Amino acid sequence: MLYSLNRRRLLQYCAMLGGSTLLTTACRGSQSTRALDEWSQVPNLERAKEQAHEFITYGMPPDWANYGEVVQTFAQRYGLTLNHIDTDMSSLEEIIKFDAEKNNPRAICADIGLLYGAIAERQGVIPPYLPERASILPQGFKGREGGWVATLTGVPALVVNVDVVKTVPQTWDDLLAPEFRGKVSAMNPARAGNAATAFLAWAYAHGGDEANMAPAIAFAKKLLPQFSSIPANTQTLEKGEVPIQINYDFNCSSAAETLRAKQIRAEVVIPGVSIYAPSALMLNKYNTAKMDVAKLFMDYVLSDEAQTAFAKFGARPIRYVLGDLKLPDAAKANWLPDDRYNQVQQVHDWTKIDAEQIGQIWRNAVLGG
Repeated sequence: MLYSLNRRRLLQYCAMLGGSTLLTTACRGSQSTRALDEWSQVPNLERAKEQAHEFITYGMPPDWANYGEVVQTFAQRYGLTLNHIDTDMSSLEEIIKFDAEKNNPRAICADIGLLYGAIAERQGVIPPYLPERASILPQGFKGREGGWVATLTGVPALVVNVDVVKTVPQTWDDLLAPEFRGKVSAMNPARAGNAATAFLAWAYAHGGDEANMAPAIAFAKKLLPQFSSIPANTQTLEKGEVPIQINYDFNCSSAAETLRAKQIRAEVVIPGVSIYAPSALMLNKYNTAKMDVAKLFMDYVLSDEAQTAFAKFGARPIRYVLGDLKLPDAAKANWLPDDRYNQVQQVHDWTKIDAEQIGQIWRNAVLGG
């Protein structure tokens, strides 16, 4: 998710930590063997009830992915008295915060883009825990030694203000038309997860994949002049200042509904070939005082109940995408029609790439090429 941390402070912190790796080994901190052993054990429900009173998260506000309902039903399922307190931030910021607060941890868990799972592993901020339900997830959809699991998927898509844009683009290549110059939301895969997955979608749409980014680089260079210098959000979409915006399908649908409620015509487009881009739940290794409720919640987000709640938000839950879950029609009421997803592809191997690598490609080969 996009974040609101003071940009200069974040950039200064990243620069201080330095190099192509966000955090150095010296910054990672350590944890006792006993604590790590405890993380690998199944959660204790009675301890979880004591720990749940203050349930602090990062990047999981109640209106994001329907986490409000997910947390509420989690508390009901296990008889918890739970006060959910969230600070909205990005995947990168969450990893940095986990590390920065290791001596006084606050968050229990966080929502991250799946591409950031490898970064969290390298920085050592996640524990060696996977719930039994994680056995249904293939390699690349969960931490190698635990600590994060895929939860739901978004598809890079377009939302278009059709009161401003008369010829609605139907593919990524359509965005290159001269009439769209300066009208497309700017993307920075070095900073935002939705931009990084859009870049990967461009690779797939032009004959490449995670092992061959050259087609995405070539397309991105052509697309740069089409980008608007104005920030992309619902307000600039509504005003027609940035009438074509790239985001996940469920975010596009939400923005379109906001415009339609104001009698402004809007359309959501799955632009031909795109990809399923998962989000994930990441646990905070350093918050050992809350490890039982953290482990219990990780198990719960893969349950039928939680996965159905994600679906009601408009996202396709990970178990559904993997063919492990059937959903009632009512849970899919906010979805775009299935036939729009005929060309959406599964990434072959998520383990071959992460957000840091895409960011380097963007800076060096697209902007610097």
